[in-house]
Amino acid sequence: MSRRVVITGMGVVSPLGDSPDTLFRHLIAGKSGVNGITHFDAQSLPTRFAAEVRDFDLGRYLPDPSLWRDAGLASQFAAAASRLALSDAGLLDDEQVDRERFGIYLGTGEGTQQFDALMGSTGVGYLPAVRSFDTRKYADHAFQFYFPGREYEQELHTPTAHLADTFRLAGPNYSCLTACAAGAQAIAEAVDLIRCGDADLMLTGGAHSMIHPLGVTGFNLLTALSTRNDHPQKASRPFDRDRDGFVLGEGSGMVILEELDHARNRGATILGEVTGCGVTCDAFRVTDSHPEGRGAAACMRDALQNARLNPSDIGYINAHGTSTRVNDSSETLAIKTVFGEAAYRVLISSTKSMLGHLIGAAGAVELIICVEAIRRGQIPPTINYETPDPVCDLDYVPNTPRSAQFDHALSNSFGFGGQNVSLIVSRF
Repeated sequence: MSRRVVITGMGVVSPLGDSPDTLFRHLIAGKSGVNGITHFDAQSLPTRFAAEVRDFDLGRYLPDPSLWRDAGLASQFAAAASRLALSDAGLLDDEQVDRERFGIYLGTGEGTQQFDALMGSTGVGYLPAVRSFDTRKYADHAFQFYFPGREYEQELHTPTAHLADTFRLAGPNYSCLTACAAGAQAIAEAVDLIRCGDADLMLTGGAHSMIHPLGVTGFNLLTALSTRNDHPQKASRPFDRDRDGFVLGEGSGMVILEELDHARNRGATILGEVTGCGVTCDAFRVTDSHPEGRGAAACMRDALQNARLNPSDIGYINAHGTSTRVNDSSETLAIKTVFGEAAYRVLISSTKSMLGHLIGAAGAVELIICVEAIRRGQIPPTINYETPDPVCDLDYVPNTPRSAQFDHALSNSFGFGGQNVSLIVSRF
């Protein structure tokens, strides 16, 4: 029988706070973290708002932040959330833990806007900068560009290498790049590493920031973002009939996964148990989810089977719920396909209505929200739900939180490329 995997620490950096408690209290209050973009001048773009992490200072989290000063913003978020998670688990100064059995698995995204620093480009002028790039002029940066260090992180493994160095974690070290599913997929694969005996502990989750000119422009070109510039806090409206696209967010969510007996032997506080993981691919289109939600349905089925649960056992679904027309309708259909009549009884909400879409960090932060929902007996609402959509006719906990006692929650994360991940966390 595979080993049981529990959660013993959680850390979060988000538009609504840097602790699970602060984040959850803001969600229950229906507070939006969306506002005008301040990271760069977005006045010329169709979308001029996002859910930013405001006033972030890595020095508040690390005793020596100087090693990370030139790292990308997503990497700094990961470092901060990782230290918070390790501290929460009582592992920062625990010298009894075998560091070679303690690994890292991070879901992340493409390199940040550091091409600006390398090429002297600003705004959206990347292509001219590339065309005029002179390797002789930038010879002093060649090593960092091709063999990335903390200054120019173009290789996706670099943040996990820095995390391992900073926190002395010498176990398995992996990164995954599966768009909006990355944080959840990292957790699913970290669970497997512990279950099969390759590690006893894993620091895992996601970190991402795409609130830069290239990120916002790209999503605008895909017509994926809301353009409600006059009412940004009402822009993310999952499952509402008048939804017009998602809102970009940023941040990091990191958790400590631990083999059950290992956690018990060191007297750790157990926050929850990851009982089910499902991972599938739509094999459909790169930028569209399958309209019938086939991959999403298969993913939820796999997670339920993995957890040895029935649909009726799930008390809460934290939906992927991006506020795009196709995603919300296909996810609703997928839930109906898997849950049958129980789909109309299970409580569902999209916290992206308040946090925005944290892309590679979304699944990890949303799993943390599920843990808090079980522990507190409260379901955060889907805000901005004003006009029901006949196609989306389930209970999305509109606008007001709900009290409920339940033992199992399911978190959905569906990414570009058709990547689907469903995680089930249970009361321990």
